[in-house]
Amino acid sequence: MAEERELVHLTINNIPVEVPKGTKIIDAARKVHINIPHLCYHPDQRVKARCRICSIEVTGNRRLMAACATEVWEGMEVHTDTQIVRDTQIAILQLILANHNQDCLNCPRNHRCDLQELCSRFNIGHTGLPIVVESREDAANNPSIARDPTKCIKCGRCIRACKDVQGIEALNFSGRSDKITVTTAYNSPLEATDCILCGQCSLVCPTGAITEKDDTQRVLDALQDPKKHVIVQVAPAVRVSLGDEFHLPPGAIVTGQMVAALKRLGFDRVFDTNFGADLTIMEEGHEFLHRLENGGTLPMMTSCSPGWVNYVEKHYSDCIDHLSTAKSPMQIFGAVAKTYYPEQAGIPVEDIVTVSVMPCTAKKFEAARPEMGRDGRQDVDIVITT
Repeated sequence: MAEERELVHLTINNIPVEVPKGTKIIDAARKVHINIPHLCYHPDQRVKARCRICSIEVTGNRRLMAACATEVWEGMEVHTDTQIVRDTQIAILQLILANHNQDCLNCPRNHRCDLQELCSRFNIGHTGLPIVVESREDAANNPSIARDPTKCIKCGRCIRACKDVQGIEALNFSGRSDKITVTTAYNSPLEATDCILCGQCSLVCPTGAITEKDDTQRVLDALQDPKKHVIVQVAPAVRVSLGDEFHLPPGAIVTGQMVAALKRLGFDRVFDTNFGADLTIMEEGHEFLHRLENGGTLPMMTSCSPGWVNYVEKHYSDCIDHLSTAKSPMQIFGAVAKTYYPEQAGIPVEDIVTVSVMPCTAKKFEAARPEMGRDGRQDVDIVITT
């Protein structure tokens, strides 16, 4: 029988709350529908308490406390909406904005930015302080991940995702005080580090400092070119993640709506990456039998995930021979689309543009690998993701 946890009784903005001992104030507040503002806090990461946007007032304490790092105690009286709390939060946001590139209209995170949302919540239109943001070169040459240091708020979310979740540690803090930055070892490009281009850092970044490399405009340009025959393949996971985006019930499959939307956008043909997966299964099965019968390297591991392939290549190079030599479903379909399909459709291969809709940023890097093409053409021209 599970041991019952001790309950703690407190009030938050004079509302009685009962939560298990050890609960952080920010989580206790959610129980009574009070959303304490925060930036560095993330429910899937260890507590950092860097930004102090979540500062709250506790009766009997001289100083404000961080709601994300402070555990509740019996009889605690928490206030999240006093004048000193609000003034502190506004001052912190203004200081962040003073060292932040505020070109929001051109930011990939526009309307999906935590900092922007907080500024709207606190009615901050401009900082009122001198702008001290340093102009730095965007590290945007990577095929998967774009970095803009001028939008970094030093919250540390990306570092924790890379180190604690993925176990890679390609990102870390460098410098001290107001010179502190989030960067790679020796400020190297991400692709030159242990990074496997999984994109988890971009998912947790609250601003536009780390984002997926956006290739949407390349797709739109291809669709508008009357000389191009644009085909698209869609990964299995996409038909569910799109349903989530439109707030459908969890697990809802939107294949029909998705195909209809792609056709209306102007794609000439819509294909399913499941076909490529079928080909991959046949190739991997044949290769496995060949290894088994001829003393090949075993066990044989899948090569379907480019992030996994990157991980093995960079961290366990002695295991490369264990990877299957078969391409991923996306790349096998891309190869078919640039060889067999032109012959069957009677369309010159140079007029065909292949677009892939994938759930993974590493797919962008995979499509750009020089071995994933022939005659100077890549098998998959453009990858966009959900």
